[in-house]
Amino acid sequence: MRLEDFDYHLPENLIAQTPPERRGASRMLYVDGPDRRLRDGWFREFPQFIEPGDVVVLNDTRVIRARLRGTKATGGRVEVLVERILDDREVLAQVSASHSPGPGSRLSLGDGLEVEVLGREGEFFRLAFTGADSVMSALEKHGQIPLPPYIERAASAQDDADYQTVYGWRPGAVAAPTAGLHFTNEMLGQVRETGATVCHVTLHVGAGTFQPVRVSDLSEHRMHSERFEVPSETVEAISRARREGGRVVAVGTTSVRALESVAAKHGELVAAHGETDLFITPGFEFRVTDLLLTNFHLPRSTLLMLVSAFGGTDLLRRAYAHAVEQAYRFFSYGDAMLIRRSPPGKGH
Repeated sequence: MRLEDFDYHLPENLIAQTPPERRGASRMLYVDGPDRRLRDGWFREFPQFIEPGDVVVLNDTRVIRARLRGTKATGGRVEVLVERILDDREVLAQVSASHSPGPGSRLSLGDGLEVEVLGREGEFFRLAFTGADSVMSALEKHGQIPLPPYIERAASAQDDADYQTVYGWRPGAVAAPTAGLHFTNEMLGQVRETGATVCHVTLHVGAGTFQPVRVSDLSEHRMHSERFEVPSETVEAISRARREGGRVVAVGTTSVRALESVAAKHGELVAAHGETDLFITPGFEFRVTDLLLTNFHLPRSTLLMLVSAFGGTDLLRRAYAHAVEQAYRFFSYGDAMLIRRSPPGKGH
């Protein structure tokens, strides 16, 4: 596969800059892989697609206030985007400045917050929060919610709530698992009323999710690594559903990556935690997931490649063209797509 195979034209006015006025008031395009059909609808109809015995899997990560702005000792402006918290004192982060700070440099990132540059680790800087009680407390006090780069405005106080799922409770992500942003607690109640089981995985989304693919030959691309956990309760719920004919409905590509990473490594789904750099492209063998709720993704992105693998490249290309024609809202604060997995070899 080539990078060019996953390009499409998107008018800028379709990139959602704000969420809908009410959480969950989004449109939803149903993409039926086996039947090769598209259906326009609304997210409020989601429970109608859930059957008794299904398992709906949510990613319970929570977005941290990972963006910090300040100055270097020389007075030059600097912006820090925390990629990963290593411990109470140290982080890996992207650092944007006119000149990259060297080891031993100190950054002033807020009212009294001083950070020392310890060195480089690949594309990231290792930083020490020397004067704070902890990294997390410093981020809560001085940081901002890190809105994606295609949202062309500063984060507001409203984004503190809007850019979190209602069920996220495990801090660690620097980008929201955006398919989950559609859910209200009321909607989760309606899903449970169908007779489905709602359970969780954790995958802390990294800033690398927005990094462009820089090679034309996709076999040369290397994914960023992200931390995940699949708990035993989720494994047991899915195993029970499989025995009784239920399906696995993953909310978001992050839930898919957590589940499929474990199954790809072990040959079956087991309780596990660790790091995943799984890169899902057409031809991938899905072992766990039957339906996927997701948003519309950037052209040439690894997320678009994943959903193309899931629903079939030809059908997903047609679905995106339809979404553009029908003026769906795209990306993090945009509309939803529910995909029923295409059988292997059909449209891939």
